[in-house]
Amino acid sequence: MSFETGFLNDAVKRFRYYKELGDKTFAQIDDAAFFYQPSAESNSIAIIIQHLYGNMLSRWTNFLTEDGEKEWRKRDAEFEPMQCSRADLVSFWEQGWKCMLDTLEALQPGDLEKTVTIRTEPLKVYDAILRQLAHYPYHVGQIVYLGRLAKNGGWQSLSIPKGGSSAYLDSVKEAQGKS
Repeated sequence: MSFETGFLNDAVKRFRYYKELGDKTFAQIDDAAFFYQPSAESNSIAIIIQHLYGNMLSRWTNFLTEDGEKEWRKRDAEFEPMQCSRADLVSFWEQGWKCMLDTLEALQPGDLEKTVTIRTEPLKVYDAILRQLAHYPYHVGQIVYLGRLAKNGGWQSLSIPKGGSSAYLDSVKEAQGKS
């Protein structure tokens, strides 16, 4: 496998992991938690989803041929509360990720050295991917944190629980010993 193919495969794997963290958060929270804001200046999970949806559609639609900041995108509106349901928000979440992942999975190794633009800034495709691989996990982390705050007890850890590092390492070592 070439380095380029490995990079594309690994990028898809990482993006899917962060989507899964969001999915697992949504599974633990009630409808009201999507709209929870710790302060007036904070974004809710709903607003973060709106922003990711707008960003993903803008960046990944016609990725190789058009500027990633589309004229039809209304970025500022993404940060305003909308009247929508949990089902609407999950639909936005799924549509955004589908657009991004379908585009990323269609890229070929030779595309990585091509130049795309985002807000008129030229970027190599691999750099544009890395840019979004920094951006999306930043917001998914916010979603997880807000979900945990809103849940306020009974949260099922999405990684190694506090105080569980030794047990986790022991289970990994045990599993490796069985292989």
